[in-house]
Amino acid sequence: MNTKYRRAIIGGNWKMNLLPSEIKAYVKKLLPNLPPTRDCEVIICPSFISLGQTISALRGTGVAVAAQNVSEFPSGAYTGEVSAPQLSDIGATHVIVGHSERRIYFGEKDLTVNRKVLTVLEHGMRPIVCIGESGAIRDAGAAEELVSFQLKTALHGVAPQKMRRVAIAYEPVWAIGTGKTATAQQAGDMCAMIRTSIRKIYGARIARSVSILYGGSMNGDNAPELLAQPDIDGGLIGGASLKVEDFCRIISAAIEESAKIYKE
Repeated sequence: MNTKYRRAIIGGNWKMNLLPSEIKAYVKKLLPNLPPTRDCEVIICPSFISLGQTISALRGTGVAVAAQNVSEFPSGAYTGEVSAPQLSDIGATHVIVGHSERRIYFGEKDLTVNRKVLTVLEHGMRPIVCIGESGAIRDAGAAEELVSFQLKTALHGVAPQKMRRVAIAYEPVWAIGTGKTATAQQAGDMCAMIRTSIRKIYGARIARSVSILYGGSMNGDNAPELLAQPDIDGGLIGGASLKVEDFCRIISAAIEESAKIYKE
């Protein structure tokens, strides 16, 4: 993490968990336990059905709210889809784009991810772009090539002045729910490669301003080691974000790591 150039981000991706009726209790528990977040942007990512309620509950608290997905189309006859203008209209500020579960379970393609990134930016929100390799790709020695390709495709057509609004989340798919664990060094090395790829496209100044998150089962125990990596600027948290205590431990770890940077 290097907060001299970019802000730490901790996002809680609730996935298809928590009922709308449970939002109020979660927020009521979260806010008193939330560390001061001047140096860390905190984002909650509920399911579509809970977005409005979550936005209302967190209004004025400094905690942002993201959608977990978005349609590539701005409007039209697309039953069951939710558009970027609709998300922006209700107050969502961020959108997760290209999550590994969207790619694996719903067949989302790289070009679709690119169109979603562009529509999110066009409508004033900030995309959190997810990229990452499977175990088979890593075993074949092609992890960096694939992740770099996913990155370049997702960012195609994104103007340099808009890149500061983009966050990247690296998800080692091979280490999520498989019993395998990505070491902090492995995660840090891949995030460093991602930043190098951004530098080649946009230059050094923009590359050092982009926050790169780690999305591989970060929790309160491993967060300090992961966040100590110079190119890991936060986390996209899954299961641990459902428990307020665990989520706040991760946020605290990000703030503590940020404080170390300022002391150096």
